[in-house]
Amino acid sequence: MATLADAGLTFTSLPHPSPTGADQRAAILANPGFGTNFSDHMVVIEWTEGQGWHDAVIGPRQPIALDPAASVLHYAQEIFEGLKAYKQADGSIALFRPEANAARFNRSAERLAMPELPEALFVESIERLVQADRDWIPEAEGASLYLRPFMIATEAFLGVRPAKQYKFIVIASPAGNYFKSGAPAVSIWVSDYTRAAPGGTGAAKCGGNYAASLVPQGEAIARGHDQVVFLDAAEHKWIEELGGMNLYFVFDDGTLLTPELTGTILPGITRDSLLTLAREEGLTVTEGRYSIDQWREDAQSGRLVETFACGTAAVVTPVGKVSGRDGEFTVGSGGPGQLTQKLKSRLVAIQRGQEADTHGWIRKIG
Repeated sequence: MATLADAGLTFTSLPHPSPTGADQRAAILANPGFGTNFSDHMVVIEWTEGQGWHDAVIGPRQPIALDPAASVLHYAQEIFEGLKAYKQADGSIALFRPEANAARFNRSAERLAMPELPEALFVESIERLVQADRDWIPEAEGASLYLRPFMIATEAFLGVRPAKQYKFIVIASPAGNYFKSGAPAVSIWVSDYTRAAPGGTGAAKCGGNYAASLVPQGEAIARGHDQVVFLDAAEHKWIEELGGMNLYFVFDDGTLLTPELTGTILPGITRDSLLTLAREEGLTVTEGRYSIDQWREDAQSGRLVETFACGTAAVVTPVGKVSGRDGEFTVGSGGPGQLTQKLKSRLVAIQRGQEADTHGWIRKIG
């Protein structure tokens, strides 16, 4: 695999003047929450037109200096990824499918007219940050170190064109459970808003998609639900995804269905992993369209027995209740289903080194 050195680059390591003390870090790791606490270091690599990637630095996490005219602030050239570092059964640390994140990051970059980062450099940057902040990985069951690589356009100009300067940055956050309700299954609201339209940026992991989801997500929470589910833009009929997760439907004959990737749905890495595991279990999995009316009808008839959401942050989460302007319905027993639990257990066991990785998904750091 190519490295920064192969590309004519080397990392500069900057010492941290005052890293977090052991006692304070231990208090944070005892109850890390999600996305509210951060480790000591960050990675920054610059890109300039005509020069390419340069000035790779790992140093103290600190504020980013931006010109008020930086194009990210005006034209939203920004993309990001999310992945986790896990403590393994043998005491080592590992990443789960970072190459898949690197590939998706570059697909997002292409859609947003941003420079691609060599996949090997993406992975190496993450590995270096995890090595620097390995003491920030929580020990608690279900906890991990959440990694957030992102790229922003930094050129100072006011004109609608791709920027000529960018920063690639990686930060890390110790993470516990994503959902705070503690309920055995989440409740979701069927939104009247649209997340993405054909030809748009639905398949890219860019900030604008998530900004547009905040109002419908707030509406769902105000109505007492955990998440929002979006329907397609054309007919407002077909189920697409939640605010930040893909969906799976489990039927009474043991078959599974997940909405197909049409360019309006984010191609989730957890979604793809579960496709593999389910087929490995001998299950029939279909990628296709599924309407909100069919979802309601199948749940009420008993044909649909489980629904679960999946993504890096929440891993696998059962969906118990679905509500919308046409009423509400319960999926199965309203709690975790057997197949949901089985697939989640297998995935987590692989991620944490408790089950053999036969797919080459685990990348050990040491």
